[in-house]
Amino acid sequence: MLSLLLLVLAPSLSSASGGNQPPGTDAQAEFSADDFDWREMVPYLVTAAALPGEQGIQAVLENSKVLRAYVENEVRAESRPDKNPSTAKGDNTLQAEVSKRIGEIVEEGTLHKHKTATVDYQLTRQPYPFSEVAAVRSEKHPDAYFMLALANRSYTAAQVQAKYGAPYDTSISQWYSVFKYRLDSPHYTSKAVFEVDPADGAVLKVAISLKLKNPRNHR
Repeated sequence: MLSLLLLVLAPSLSSASGGNQPPGTDAQAEFSADDFDWREMVPYLVTAAALPGEQGIQAVLENSKVLRAYVENEVRAESRPDKNPSTAKGDNTLQAEVSKRIGEIVEEGTLHKHKTATVDYQLTRQPYPFSEVAAVRSEKHPDAYFMLALANRSYTAAQVQAKYGAPYDTSISQWYSVFKYRLDSPHYTSKAVFEVDPADGAVLKVAISLKLKNPRNHR
């Protein structure tokens, strides 16, 4: 199912809902690729898998540190005191604005196709270690998915293994190698798939899937 969803998402990557944002250089990257930990997304995917469509996607994206840091950079860039002193925001106001904008991303960007609700959002402002974020909620099964594409080739398979240990499974396709990790509980199974360029070991993408084992316990 995860492989099928990756194929479904692929054609929409160039037309993601954030694609009309002009690239810029004033948003400072306060988040590195190694700061992302796929295991931290699992509780939000558990919540999302028990919620319908857009609500499930909202639960994932509003709790994504990657997206929150990116949107926060955008808000800070727009409200810099040297641009307009009256728009400078305190932390509480800033976080409220970040949550509001992520809500707008979900509301405006959700697509329903092949019995899934999907949001693809391109992270076009640089520098930033990621170039795209996507969330998917199956409308047929109690499943939820979260995907990130990396913006550069600075994060490697060696760093992945240093952080998470040896993968439980690996495979090689025509274009990339795959490192697989898994968390299993009585209530769900979650897997993370890291796509790696075999030529230089650069991580290209990470996709996290979660399937509830007994949805009735989560309603």
